[in-house]
Amino acid sequence: MSREVILKVRDLDVEFDTYGGVVHAVRGVNFDVTKGKTMAIVGESGCGKSVTVQSILGLIPMPPGRVTRGSAILEGEEILGVSRAKLNSIRGRRIGMIFQDPMTSLNPTMTIGKQICETLKVHYGVSHSEGMKRAVDLLDQTKIPEAKKRSNQYPFEFSGGMLQRAMISMALACRPQILVADEPTTALDVTIQEQILELLKELEKQETMSLILITHDLGVVARMADDVSVMYAGLIVESGSVDDIYYRPSHPYTMGLRAAMPSNREGYKRRLEPIEGSPPDLFHPPKGCGYFARCPYAMNVCRDHPPRNYKSNGHESLCWLHEAGANKVDGEEFHYLDRL
Repeated sequence: MSREVILKVRDLDVEFDTYGGVVHAVRGVNFDVTKGKTMAIVGESGCGKSVTVQSILGLIPMPPGRVTRGSAILEGEEILGVSRAKLNSIRGRRIGMIFQDPMTSLNPTMTIGKQICETLKVHYGVSHSEGMKRAVDLLDQTKIPEAKKRSNQYPFEFSGGMLQRAMISMALACRPQILVADEPTTALDVTIQEQILELLKELEKQETMSLILITHDLGVVARMADDVSVMYAGLIVESGSVDDIYYRPSHPYTMGLRAAMPSNREGYKRRLEPIEGSPPDLFHPPKGCGYFARCPYAMNVCRDHPPRNYKSNGHESLCWLHEAGANKVDGEEFHYLDRL
């Protein structure tokens, strides 16, 4: 089956000037977003997930931030480094975004309906009455009860789950081709998380849009994603289908993340295995593999030489263990090793 790539990101580098020096937050990131599919970017906090996507949309503060290299091609059109006016025509209309904290992302002085209506006015020039009618329809589509009444309420009158639904309504207002969901279930209880994820999956099918899901929750990834990019210390260290990542992990960091996951399988008991140590200092990124200091399979070559990208049937990994003569771990081929 053919895969139509709608967004192609290549060699993205992002830096931040600070009093302590230059932080190399994103270092040569590559990924593709396929039409109608969910691409998850997963990794621990501070690895560069949000900065990667926000830099593409021009949402990082410049200065202190800056994109030093790379390209982002949206349906054959370069969108990285274009004018603010051009970005404004893309943000919201072609790429929508659900921010991490809806309470601080929404304007507390405007009603929910007016905030959704404003998006439609800016991009389509609709009248206020037409925009408000569409706002009510969107709130209803995201399963907010009494949508008409709720459209005239302020953010502080909404619960956390309802605020997240309102953010989704706003992001969907212009029917974007890509929806970015940055930690969409953060600070929500388990029941509401389930409802939000179900809603996103349903809307993705209804609108035939692509979804970029930013998260550190591997359970959410397993449920939602078609493709997965595992990020560590500003780099994507492994990428592939969700089955590749869960059943054929090919990077020690991915294996470490999986080993740290609890299991609800009946009769299955084991201790959770934490990843020891801390991520590297991105003021002075390591010469070799960024995971070297924490990797149980590290070799001398990993210290000073960055691994090349090893590819196999769409499954990619930045790890020296795939080099000929070094791909044996515990007597098995590392590419298919399953520690669980």
